[in-house]
Amino acid sequence: MKKVLNSLLLACATLAAAGCYTNPVTGRKSLVLISPGEEVQLGAQSFQAIRAKERVSADPAANAREQRIGRRIAEAVGNELPGAKWEFVVFDSKELNAFALPGGKVGVYTGLMQLAENDAELAIVMGHEIGHVIARHGAERMSEAAVIAGIGMMGAAIVDAKTEDPQARQLFELAYGAGTTLGRVLPHSRGNESEADRMGAIYAARAGYDPRAAISFWEKMAAKKQAAGATGTKLDAIFSTHPADAQRIAQLRALMPQVVPIYEKARAARSAQSD
Repeated sequence: MKKVLNSLLLACATLAAAGCYTNPVTGRKSLVLISPGEEVQLGAQSFQAIRAKERVSADPAANAREQRIGRRIAEAVGNELPGAKWEFVVFDSKELNAFALPGGKVGVYTGLMQLAENDAELAIVMGHEIGHVIARHGAERMSEAAVIAGIGMMGAAIVDAKTEDPQARQLFELAYGAGTTLGRVLPHSRGNESEADRMGAIYAARAGYDPRAAISFWEKMAAKKQAAGATGTKLDAIFSTHPADAQRIAQLRALMPQVVPIYEKARAARSAQSD
């Protein structure tokens, strides 16, 4: 059993080394066991399914707005998303949502576009969603789930080898599932969201949109939640996949001294080009 365990641990370490990805914006390293080609294929399939399910908006103003902002964000991203075939689609729905998928597929719902009153706020949201793609957060979560499942199977096998009590395996699986969810999966998800917030502000600033719009947008989102009766308790924060609104806004405020100069430089360059 010891030899088997050592072999499995060595295999995990080899996979981790082979699947290490470095975020081009933040420099964070992550375990990604899925190839970029597989990601793009999954992204294209998901985008096709969403387009078949949701109603695409025919509003010319909304579409022109998303295209205008999207082109500037894509320019700001540059080669940080290799091989991107950008596609920006507006979906006619009151849902406060937006998404981006591998390959450069971006969707924004009209409900969110109405909440994002100016282009800078919408650029923040689109930059955030595109940040998830560039950071490969989806592939990272899938890789993490595979590793957690593999370690869980190893642990269950060890429990079975050590005892004949049938309840021992069930207790281990319950404890392992709760421990990995609360101790790793949910905190990691909140960390991914914070990373995407940072990347979204940077991309918006590079594109010449004021990144301070991130603060006003998330303040409005927080107000929406409160109006809908969301309590935002400490327990909610523990079980949430996203940072608490107050924490998110505080992190964005702390980020501004780093990103506002990027915006001012980009704005000056755009002004010079138009002269």
